Amino acid sequence: MDRMLYVAMSGAKQTMLAQTANSNNLANATTNGFRADLAAFRSQPVFGPGEPTRVYAMAERPGVDLTAGVINSTGRDLDVAIKGDGWIAVQAADGSEAYTRAGNLNLGEGGLLVTGGGVPVMGNGGPIALPDAEKIEIGTDGTISIRGIGQAVSTLTTLDRIKLVKPDAAQLVKGADGLMHLKNGAQAEPDASVNLVSGALEASNVNAVEAMVNMIALARQYEAQVKMMSAAKDADDQSTQLLSLS
Repeated sequence: MDRMLYVAMSGAKQTMLAQTANSNNLANATTNGFRADLAAFRSQPVFGPGEPTRVYAMAERPGVDLTAGVINSTGRDLDVAIKGDGWIAVQAADGSEAYTRAGNLNLGEGGLLVTGGGVPVMGNGGPIALPDAEKIEIGTDGTISIRGIGQAVSTLTTLDRIKLVKPDAAQLVKGADGLMHLKNGAQAEPDASVNLVSGALEASNVNAVEAMVNMIALARQYEAQVKMMSAAKDADDQSTQLLSLS
């Protein structure tokens, strides 16, 4: 019965891991620019002395769904959405360069341009810092222009440009911080073909209905595996009784 119990127990554990990934996707169904994690099960033989005696299911995250989300107009000057493929370069907490599609930008301490998650946005020479201004405009190519306090309405001064990149999707991995990173730790080169839509935000690409259905399916799988563990225990108890009678 140990084999039956082991397979059921490992299946329940892996189902819980898949449920965790699915729950994270569902929790971020309204997060701007969020990319859903993909999860899948594969058969894994149990190796040991001799030939494998059993096979259990193993949950793994094969990648990230890079499908674009819906772009919604907001009319806010610091909101931007990427049109088509591409990423906004930001500075991760460890100082490395990372990439995001979340374009809900804000001005942080010292005029630092940050995302809604508080990470600095990268420009031509590093994180972008802006002085006090009456108006800030972000062009389709990422160019940032401001109208200084007291300046004429027609006066706009270009200060910096948001670093927009388009690395090979196969080289991107999602980090624990929720940002995308290059596998080799390198930095992507700016790509002039990436365009922004000003005054708009990209929604999450998570399908909430599909995530809910998947949550129910995983819950049922977990229940079935728990029943298998209970059945293994019952069978073991019955075997013990038979042996005691003899």
